[in-house]
Amino acid sequence: MAKSKCRWDCPEDWSEWSEWLAAALHARNRWRLPVLLLGMLFASGRRTVTTWLRAAGVSDDFQAYYYAVSALGHKTESIATQLIALLLRTLPLPARLLLVLDDSPTKRSGPKVEGADVHHNPTPGPADQPFLYGHVWVTISLALRHPKWGPIGLPLRAMLYVRKRTMATIPKDRGWQRFATKLQIAARLVEWIVPILKKAGKMVWIVIDGGYTKRPFLRRVLKLSGVVVIGRLRKDAALRSVPPKLKKGKRRGRGRPRKYGKKRYSLAKRAGQKSGWQTIVCTVYGEETTKTYKTFLATYPPAGGVIRVVLVKEDHGWYAFFCTDPNASVKEILEAFADRATIEQDFHDVKEVWGSGQQQVRNIWSNMAVYNLNLWMHTLVELWAWDKSGRQLADRSDSPWDDADRRPSHADRRKALRQQILRTELSAITTAWLLPRKIIQLAQRLAALAA
Repeated sequence: MAKSKCRWDCPEDWSEWSEWLAAALHARNRWRLPVLLLGMLFASGRRTVTTWLRAAGVSDDFQAYYYAVSALGHKTESIATQLIALLLRTLPLPARLLLVLDDSPTKRSGPKVEGADVHHNPTPGPADQPFLYGHVWVTISLALRHPKWGPIGLPLRAMLYVRKRTMATIPKDRGWQRFATKLQIAARLVEWIVPILKKAGKMVWIVIDGGYTKRPFLRRVLKLSGVVVIGRLRKDAALRSVPPKLKKGKRRGRGRPRKYGKKRYSLAKRAGQKSGWQTIVCTVYGEETTKTYKTFLATYPPAGGVIRVVLVKEDHGWYAFFCTDPNASVKEILEAFADRATIEQDFHDVKEVWGSGQQQVRNIWSNMAVYNLNLWMHTLVELWAWDKSGRQLADRSDSPWDDADRRPSHADRRKALRQQILRTELSAITTAWLLPRKIIQLAQRLAALAA
């Protein structure tokens, strides 16, 4: 069958980026990836794969595209590597990059969805449903601070967590890997991305939530040279003092030098003491604020050595954070952990704007492909909008009640890209044909509604 060409005239940079990502695929499917991305961009309603194909205008070739999606699921690592290279050469990235790790579920339905099972629901909502049926995705994202819009997350790659009891339901011919916990999957993601960033001359800081502050993850990640981990501590964390240094001229006794001190530290007791609190001004969640804190050094067995602990007092209680670099400042630690919220916004946008979880595919590799495609579309749209002004991304002239200076949402950025493509198409038509002004104005209004 002849290759189906995309019917949209895309911006030059978008076309180049699509081709760059597609270079990781076999030539048989390489040309289909840009078509899928454009179909995702213009799809409306329920975001199934068939909706993507209908928006791209390739419905007649649907079977070949479904096969291509399944094949793409095996190449998520290669395409994500291409995406990182694209970000490194396109954006003015700082010398120290902040990566965020977390997991999120997507609801599915039907007993034949491979890899799906009952999982804990982190957002029960008004119905207060503690569990949901679907997939759980361990995701790694790059958190950057935009000069105008503040912290923004660029999701890079996700891996599927399959419960041990669910492994037997996956057909053996799928070639699915052995069982791995969320901590092991998260460590694999870090072990994949750190060498790429180190080769580019970047320092790597990783932010995690309390669920990943555990030995199986920390010990594997900290074996990588130059990696710093920031996270949240349990309030009953088993901390110990820092062992004293051996004085000059004094002979050390037999055996290894002590790694952990003899004294136990209680975070609750330290937070309960009224003395020792200090204040610092830092930028968290895009706003400059004053935080009240205590900080000290301790040893923590899961981290394998010395960490810096930061206690923060809030109106509704106190929280404990840590950093594996004892020389890190309190401001750096608090601002880095606050930027962890970018991945939560990513999860929201991927589900609400791109419809993650709505794709009705059963094959486990097809599920891998469609979820990562949603992540990559989010990152590509943010990359396209990076150097655009607020007026270019969100025209609120027809909404006088709205704040014109409000940060454009991800949905605004997606809409702006769609409008630019439609305007380019309309400009090409009006250049080729001499149309009445009323027809052109009507077409412009319809294009705005369509986007």
